[in-house]
Amino acid sequence: MDTIAVFPGTFDPLTLGHMDIIIRSTKIFSKIIIAVANSPSKHTLFSLDERVQMCKECVAQWPNIEVIGFSGMLIDFLKEQKANILVRGVRTVADYEYESQLSGMYRLAMPEMEIVMLPTNPVVGFISSTLVREVIIHKGDVSKYVPEEIISHINKS
Repeated sequence: MDTIAVFPGTFDPLTLGHMDIIIRSTKIFSKIIIAVANSPSKHTLFSLDERVQMCKECVAQWPNIEVIGFSGMLIDFLKEQKANILVRGVRTVADYEYESQLSGMYRLAMPEMEIVMLPTNPVVGFISSTLVREVIIHKGDVSKYVPEEIISHINKS
């Protein structure tokens, strides 16, 4: 049976923590869709097209991963993709509490959805896109926090 899972986020930029969740998800599900959210309220450093392109470059070696940019409600995106599994990464207890709240809302909107929360590997669990953006803004070295495919995009910005 094909299982299609969606891993959503703004991925501004994609980090090694994200990659940890993505790679581990490929071992569980037959297809992973990385859903790159437009999220205009987040004031991203990179455009949606740039973030989609960066994600595509980082996962090019995995044939069962697709990267799609989207706007609007995540539930609508899941339905469009005929996916009913949502993958979320959790780094901390605070992440878990937040994701648990979201899970309740998602389940009301889409009762058939299953939500899989994967704890991030502690080696990369401290990395967040927010912190990486701060380092980028201050012209610091992010090579230990992001896949190497991201570096050329950062150098262009």
